[in-house]
Amino acid sequence: MVLGTTSGAGKSWLATALCAWYRAQGYRVAPFKAQNMSNNARVVATADGGYGEIGSAQYFQALAAGAVPDVRMNPLLLKPEADTHSQVVLLGQVDAALTQMPWRARSQHVWPVIAGALDALRQEVDVVVIEGAGSPAEINLSGSDVVNMRVARHCGAHALLVSDIDRGGAFAHLYGTWALLAPEDQRLIKGFVLNKFRGDASLLAPAPEMLQKMTGVPVVATIPMVRNHGLPEEDGVFDDRSVVGAPVAGQALRTIAIVAYPRISNLDEFQTLKNVPGVRLVWARDCRDVDDVDWIVLPGSKATGSDLRWLRSQGLDRAICAHAQAGKPVLGICGGLQMLGESLIDPADVQGNQPGLGLLPLVTVFEEHKTVRYGEHQFAPLKGAWNALSDVAFHAYEIHQGQTRTYVAMAEAEGGVQTAIANLAWANAKGNVLGCYLHGMFESDAVMYALWGGRSTSLHSVFAHMRDGVSQWFE
Repeated sequence: MVLGTTSGAGKSWLATALCAWYRAQGYRVAPFKAQNMSNNARVVATADGGYGEIGSAQYFQALAAGAVPDVRMNPLLLKPEADTHSQVVLLGQVDAALTQMPWRARSQHVWPVIAGALDALRQEVDVVVIEGAGSPAEINLSGSDVVNMRVARHCGAHALLVSDIDRGGAFAHLYGTWALLAPEDQRLIKGFVLNKFRGDASLLAPAPEMLQKMTGVPVVATIPMVRNHGLPEEDGVFDDRSVVGAPVAGQALRTIAIVAYPRISNLDEFQTLKNVPGVRLVWARDCRDVDDVDWIVLPGSKATGSDLRWLRSQGLDRAICAHAQAGKPVLGICGGLQMLGESLIDPADVQGNQPGLGLLPLVTVFEEHKTVRYGEHQFAPLKGAWNALSDVAFHAYEIHQGQTRTYVAMAEAEGGVQTAIANLAWANAKGNVLGCYLHGMFESDAVMYALWGGRSTSLHSVFAHMRDGVSQWFE
């Protein structure tokens, strides 16, 4: 089990690396995270022939492990819809009753499902690599814990405790976290890991030895800072320090602005764009962020209505429309597609009625139930800026709470609309504005080849690098 002294310490990254390493040793491996809070989710098949959602981190860990992603690998997923409210997804399906239940009251209801999922995976594989959440020393939540030490005790896990040394205070974080655990939980901590280290490792002495004397726990690895490792961050976060690819000879740098509204979701699907040489991704939070960019992308949203209102409050609506009217490419995915249309209609008061940006002649009607699907799709012949995607086939997934249709009168007034994929994707008559419900198309080799000539880092090479790192960094 991989625990962390803080969020962002590197739990997901290290758990993925361990999945790849154990797989390379010939073991059958499965990842597991009891509870994940993230709006980055993937669609996977369920035992009854349907589809369900799991956190993206466990999806990538399953791929690293050579396992088929399974809803049991992340039995409880919390998808924030507001600062104090999350949609609860249990074994891949939205659970309305749990969603309305107070946080601490949920544990007694979800624990049997969590324990059952973990026990079933343990029966099927040789090694389960478990990821914790936040910190196990959040003593205000220990009474309702279902993701950290309760999981470790349930299966007698050998736990690693990871700290981000780049932030400073790593030894205090490690010791303080260990000291706040109950004695029975302290005994489960088998090793400390210093992550994101930059500098001369010999200067760490004698701190690791002193820490071991105080706790009885050795520092088993010092992992260097690894930038551009090619794996999406847990929350899809990136910054300019780590996303600028070196331009290919004779190729100009291309800048893609992703609109960063408050309830952004599924940002991990843009990781492959980060891996393309010559492409720079930037967050767009105000009008200045979209000045002179090549593409504007409106990503998915867990709260389309409120995010569209935020976008208007920032003046980004005018900037996006000006970009499109200048003939430059605009792409909307899922919630972003809905924003590009003429209007959002909400009979059940899920998202709120309001006009869209008016860049595509579409109307979206929100529904109570969510569409969750995975499948193979193919773009129709397209004109204009998105012509490179014409006839390209790819696999992708849907997670949306709304259905979109062409607004016929407006489409006729604007000279027509291109149906890129029936009922799922549309482009304007000029061909520079494209909206689709499909997540994950940038993870398709066919799509990446069409757009960039295939210049990106494959997941296979990413996992191989992580696997080799485990062999080098652990005693």
